[in-house]
Amino acid sequence: MLWILIIVLIASLDQLTKHMVINNIELGNSITMIENFFYLVHWRNKGAAWGIMQDKTTFFIVATIIISIFLGFFMHKNDNKVLRFSLAMILGGAIGNLIDRIFRPEGVVDFLNFYFGSFNFPAFNVADSFITIGTIVLAIYIIFIYKEKESEI
Repeated sequence: MLWILIIVLIASLDQLTKHMVINNIELGNSITMIENFFYLVHWRNKGAAWGIMQDKTTFFIVATIIISIFLGFFMHKNDNKVLRFSLAMILGGAIGNLIDRIFRPEGVVDFLNFYFGSFNFPAFNVADSFITIGTIVLAIYIIFIYKEKESEI
């Protein structure tokens, strides 16, 4: 039950922050938070990370639902807390962006924009952040924690 609560909280936080951006920043505009480093922006993305596969909304909706069902099943069948936590973060983020894809035909709302020198990292959102952190935690689990069961001969 805790894992469902984490998923719902992440998706809700994502939608709340996007709602705040939509209501306070005109599409295409930005607010300087830290000059030459961090800006709040209001962009829309009809693709995936870094804007790849633009206008493939139906594909992303179907793929997200299928992958989310798989991850939910996998999370239910395993009892490792690190694995469950990582999958809950990924699912919460995936559901947050899925809500945008279903209910916002203009695209997923992205609003966190960072510059590193002359490099402008593509804008992202809270859901993207949790998907990324969850994936990092999942990689740590796979590399350092997961152990295959000994086969009985």
